[in-house]
Amino acid sequence: MILWLMTPSWDWCRHRKRKLLENSSLNSKLLKVNGSTTAICATGLRNLGNTCFMNAILQSLSNIEQFCCYFKELPAVELRNGKTAGRRTYHTRSQGDNNVSLVEEFRKTLCALWQGSQTAFSPESLFYVVWKIMPNFRGYQQQDAHEFMRYLLDHLHLELQGGFNGVSRSAILQENSTLSASNKCCINGASTVVTAIFGGILQNEVNCLICGTESRKFDPFLDLSLDIPSQFRNKRSKNQENGPVCSLRDCLRSFTDLEELDETELYMCHKCKKKQKSTKKFWIQKLPKVLCLHLKRFHWTAYLRNKVDTYVEFPLRGLDMKCYLLEPENSGPENCLYDLAAVVVHHGSGVGSGHYTAYAKHEGRWFHFNDSTVTLTDEDTVVKAKAYILFYVERQAKAGSDKL
Repeated sequence: MILWLMTPSWDWCRHRKRKLLENSSLNSKLLKVNGSTTAICATGLRNLGNTCFMNAILQSLSNIEQFCCYFKELPAVELRNGKTAGRRTYHTRSQGDNNVSLVEEFRKTLCALWQGSQTAFSPESLFYVVWKIMPNFRGYQQQDAHEFMRYLLDHLHLELQGGFNGVSRSAILQENSTLSASNKCCINGASTVVTAIFGGILQNEVNCLICGTESRKFDPFLDLSLDIPSQFRNKRSKNQENGPVCSLRDCLRSFTDLEELDETELYMCHKCKKKQKSTKKFWIQKLPKVLCLHLKRFHWTAYLRNKVDTYVEFPLRGLDMKCYLLEPENSGPENCLYDLAAVVVHHGSGVGSGHYTAYAKHEGRWFHFNDSTVTLTDEDTVVKAKAYILFYVERQAKAGSDKL
């Protein structure tokens, strides 16, 4: 069995987290809350020059316990000869520079963030690797946080695939081609911790409006990109009085509702043998352990990319995804409930400018991560944020909740 394919359980993660905190220098960082002094183990990330987009994503991912625990438990890598320390073989560096490893630098960054011994950590080694293997992010220009997250997860996935104990990439792909649709929850070849945690499956259903022929296709996903419905575009705050507030449910409904494709998206009907008008609908065939929802706040109009600054209401607990499932009767009630773990927020008017910060739940408390500055916050502040990316974790234990 390939050990890196195994993902740790939630209970194991919590145990390891407690051990790490016990061994940390928590007393080096103190925070006053309501007049009393408490230890804080959250660590900030220094801005290396418009790198807030990276910092916000890293802080969010570092607070996805099961994902973070997996990387922190990997052994350190001996880069010179390409061998790993200890008993696990989990990746190679067959692509590009043999002296860089995204997995290794990502692991070291997560470890630094969880040790709690520093007020802020400088992720310059990780940023160097990002420059080497992701040329789109070279330089010190502001970048899109969602685009960076996708590149990061995709490259972590590909590098982890290299640890398939000598099995070639083509062999992995050939083996994967024989799997059923329900097992294809990966983006390229064999599954890794990335796809095991973030991977879900969509069913794309297209119906020809002329002959009624139905076409179905299964597509794996690591996140869902949701449009903000146009009728809510002018609603910029929760308390603004011009009409109802847009909710996350409105965005999910817009994503999964039946849609008639326009003239520019005619469907090639195999029965009619030509392009025809059709309808399209998405169903979620398999939900992931961590549901990542991206709100599409940037849209091209003519030659400009404008920001949709609409406030979108989202729940902290009990996001119910059952009504969006292809076969809801096959899912238990708890398997469809999600609780919020982190939120990425974009401040400013354009994708090439502004600033990114993140809110994340850490040790049962909410924190605001603004580069090197970490502050304790509360739920009322979090729910008022204009979310750009939301990370929801599948609920494990039964508990009362307010469903969306």
